[in-house]
Amino acid sequence: MYHALKCVTLLFILVLLISCHRGVRELSATDDFSFVFMTDIHVQPERNAEAGFRAAIDTVNKINPDFVITGGDLIMDALEQTYGRADKLYNIYEGLAEEFNMPVYNTLGNHEIFGIYDGSGVPKDHPEYGKKMFENRLGNRYESFDHKGWHFMVLDGVLDTEKSRYIGMVDEEQMNWIREDLTEVDKSTPIVLSTHIPLLTVFSQIYSGATVPNDSGLVVVNAKEVIELFDNHNLKIVLQGHLHTIEDIYVNGTHYITGGAVSGAWWTGPNNNFEEGFVLVRVRDKEFEWEYIDYLWTVEKKE
Repeated sequence: MYHALKCVTLLFILVLLISCHRGVRELSATDDFSFVFMTDIHVQPERNAEAGFRAAIDTVNKINPDFVITGGDLIMDALEQTYGRADKLYNIYEGLAEEFNMPVYNTLGNHEIFGIYDGSGVPKDHPEYGKKMFENRLGNRYESFDHKGWHFMVLDGVLDTEKSRYIGMVDEEQMNWIREDLTEVDKSTPIVLSTHIPLLTVFSQIYSGATVPNDSGLVVVNAKEVIELFDNHNLKIVLQGHLHTIEDIYVNGTHYITGGAVSGAWWTGPNNNFEEGFVLVRVRDKEFEWEYIDYLWTVEKKE
């Protein structure tokens, strides 16, 4: 009887240890996650763009990431449009974005800024002038959130010069916000930034020549100062849009990933041989891998 009881007790302890071990493994597995970065959607009623964006959304829903970050230029253009046209484009985007099965965090692009070009004829006192339209419809122009041990920061890297022109810049208000936000982030926590206009790119060197500089509409002009704010933190990824191209520049422990374009060449086909698509990031603990997903959309052929 004693030996039988001892065996039962040992078996119970063994089962308990196995259960605890499985519990730890399952808890650890929940730290793995994935997310999608999809940029330069340029949705519009023309060029079959709505069907194209819906195809991209359907592909994302099948992958089923934890969330989506959009990289800006969500609509074709509000810079030099009437209110009616800009309103229609925002409504199309908002309606289609509701079809995602997961949360969506939106990054402001230059094409979301309403009426700042002289040709629009929009007065500056219009209640949705400039970035107000984005803020009214889609939320804050910059924000941060945490997910499973990673810290995410969505930035507004576009500045209205008030001279019928935009440039790439992170304004002083945001610079101060970044400093304050980082005081609450452990120095070992992996950080991901999203910005429409890139902080770092070799676009001009590849397409124009080795010594050609990037101009102020192509890159964030105070990118050095922005990056230096993260010197004592674990900046893992900077997600970028604007260029409709794909890059992965690895510098000082940070990947600067330019994420192609959902719209390719503005819904006319691939751009510089880069197909329409988006970036899928898979995270495991404090490391990650990424791939570019071609969702296999093709230009509608006219008879």
